Amino acid sequence: MDQVTGADFLQLDPAGVPAGGLATWLTGALREAVADGRLAVGARVPASRTLAGQLGVSRGVVVEAYQRLTDEGLLSARSGGGTRVSAAPEAVRRLGAATRLPTPDLDLSPGVPDLSAFPRAAWAKASREVLAEIGSADLGYGDPRGVPALREALAVWLGRTRGITVSPDEILVVNGVAQGLVLLARSLEERGRTTVGFEEPGSYGVRVHLQKWGMTTAAVPVDADGLDVAALDALGVDAVVVTPAHQFPTGVVLSPQRRRELVEWVRAEPHRLVIEDDYDAEHRYDRPPVSAVKALAPDRVAHLGSVSKTLAPAMRIGWLIAPPGMQEELVEARYWLDLATPALPQITLARMLTSGAFERHLRLVRQRHRARRDALLEALAEHLPAARVHGVAAGLHVLVTLPDGIDDTAVATAALEAGIAVHPLTRHRQDDGPPGLVIGYAATTPDRLREAVRRLAPLIS
Repeated sequence: MDQVTGADFLQLDPAGVPAGGLATWLTGALREAVADGRLAVGARVPASRTLAGQLGVSRGVVVEAYQRLTDEGLLSARSGGGTRVSAAPEAVRRLGAATRLPTPDLDLSPGVPDLSAFPRAAWAKASREVLAEIGSADLGYGDPRGVPALREALAVWLGRTRGITVSPDEILVVNGVAQGLVLLARSLEERGRTTVGFEEPGSYGVRVHLQKWGMTTAAVPVDADGLDVAALDALGVDAVVVTPAHQFPTGVVLSPQRRRELVEWVRAEPHRLVIEDDYDAEHRYDRPPVSAVKALAPDRVAHLGSVSKTLAPAMRIGWLIAPPGMQEELVEARYWLDLATPALPQITLARMLTSGAFERHLRLVRQRHRARRDALLEALAEHLPAARVHGVAAGLHVLVTLPDGIDDTAVATAALEAGIAVHPLTRHRQDDGPPGLVIGYAATTPDRLREAVRRLAPLIS
């Protein structure tokens, strides 16, 4: 079934769809076409550039829609064979995991720390200590803001490492940054603000998370100095999500001038808000991290952080420090969402912070991550000497930009078939832009990183 179905046959018309909602609209329209038989199993869908041209949208919109449907098991991509319908929705529900993509043997997806370095002995020791000390009352539902001991420890830690002056009462413990984003999205929606500025390129996962909670994400360009604040101002939005310490995925640090401009922007109107995702600020290898933007405008910045990149994503412990006027409503919303974050892991983390065990762990993993980064850079220099590598000074990933004309999505698809998982830069875009690959290194040993690059290089050149 090699005939490629076009936008006219599928009756796809984006007129009236908000710019930030195009990917969600296209995903739903294509899903419906598969469900009602207009797109039969085995049918080839148009190339992303072709469909984008037919619809008059950016290629990034089509790539994102195809990616979502691939994640759902409705589409599958093969190098050289295009993207095809692999199953109808009902079949996907029946087959479940059988429709999922194969697990790569070299997973270089960004955003995962060295999980083998999790401080098991230190965590077990701290857990035993707190279990021996806590009373029966500590095992109740507790404060929805979080266990006082953790909020006190975080206030000290964030003051020392991120430059944030905050009282424990201002910290809201959440189940990771994802839950903090949900709370903020719901708060903005209740105020009638459903569009937020979003870095371009910017995290696909965060963007989709916001969109699923009713937010439209308006693309704000990122350059060598970080978020373009002048472009943000021209959008006319009242809120923006930024990663100023280590922009995802480019790795740039928001420059001092742009930081001042961002503070001026948020203070120019009374209802503006900066949402600061401080996702991996602790991982800097060549110089100390810059302070958080929250420190410059505490009454206008909602600061989000977690231990997902320092300990493990499975911990599901994060924090949200909102402007004073939002705190009460966020605590109430957090209570009705799921009452509170589990208390025992909070108390254990507090002990890790106050005993120095957490900082000792960070020093260890920084050394391991830096060695892995260096191994990746050496392998790229050997096998892809023309590659331009960005964001090497910090974080858990690098960005490799590719020559114009290379289809990074096709490269990532071919890499997956070869057993290597990387992210195409296009996945993290809403608009068209230069191609690239986002390569995580923290969770992979140096020898495996070298092997991955050796196998990846022929797919690019």
